[in-house]
Amino acid sequence: MNPLHFVRYALAGVGMALSAAAASAPIFVLNSLDANVSIIDPVSYKELRRVPTGKEPHHLYLTPDEKSLMVANATGNTITMMDPKTGDVQRTLTGIVDPYQLQFSPDMKWFVTAANRLDHIDIYAWQPQEKGAELKLVKRVPAGKTPSHIMIDKKSTTAYVTLQDSDQLIAIDLATQTPKWTVSVGKTPADVFLTPDQKTLLVALTGDSFVEAYDVSNGPAKLVKRIPTAAGAHAFRAQGDKRHLFVSNRTANSISRIDMQTLTVTDTFAVPGGPDCMDVLADGKTLLVTSRWARKMTVVDLEQKKVVNQVAVGKSPHGVWTLNHAPTR
Repeated sequence: MNPLHFVRYALAGVGMALSAAAASAPIFVLNSLDANVSIIDPVSYKELRRVPTGKEPHHLYLTPDEKSLMVANATGNTITMMDPKTGDVQRTLTGIVDPYQLQFSPDMKWFVTAANRLDHIDIYAWQPQEKGAELKLVKRVPAGKTPSHIMIDKKSTTAYVTLQDSDQLIAIDLATQTPKWTVSVGKTPADVFLTPDQKTLLVALTGDSFVEAYDVSNGPAKLVKRIPTAAGAHAFRAQGDKRHLFVSNRTANSISRIDMQTLTVTDTFAVPGGPDCMDVLADGKTLLVTSRWARKMTVVDLEQKKVVNQVAVGKSPHGVWTLNHAPTR
């Protein structure tokens, strides 16, 4: 056999093995008021077990290298690191003050947390070689009221953070850990998302029925458009095709699909129980949603445009992730 053919076949085999491993990976649902994570079988959609976390966990986050699933334990001042393939706890990071929301820069040099209760944004250096002290606080940035959600650009230069009770958006330069600008936005901003070209930042308004689009390509953010969605626009999840984005309308019990090129809503899906966080399976056909008020994980078939399953989980589910996911940007 030609050696190049052998290498090609070997790499293909590795790829198939990795794909199979991801497809069999469990689904994780974070139960905020129970302080645990439900581990769900991806085939039967049966809850297998629950894994304890720290106090008042609020968000799940899969590290960019996909080696760990992070649970932000806001009042516990800790982060629980879980194996995304098994659900086993890898370790607990301590001394992380009020980590309500969290995000790595894509290059994994910086780690940013939003202190929702304490009104500051913390920037850490990631030093994985320092076991037990992987996160080193570099700068605590004072902010407006109730820092909420974070988005970091793909070049790992800027962190955008919504300030929920100040109705503001702040941009922070990661290299210098200093604010670049702060602008006023609509009512009760929550999640933020950068379009693939990195020029437009979308802001979900939980206190309204809109997603606002801002030009961030040059200087402070400038409002481009207000996109009507539905009441309680809250969390984003990219579909994975680099064009469409889902936003959960928590009060309206619906999810809107936004075309990021035209900045218009193209579809609306009815999802009961206060839809909140979302994940999209790798096939691009299935949307997983935490129904916050119903204690359920809801499964939406995107081709049939309807709910096809609901899985009972814990109190106030506030995050859902799986390794078997579509691209997140």
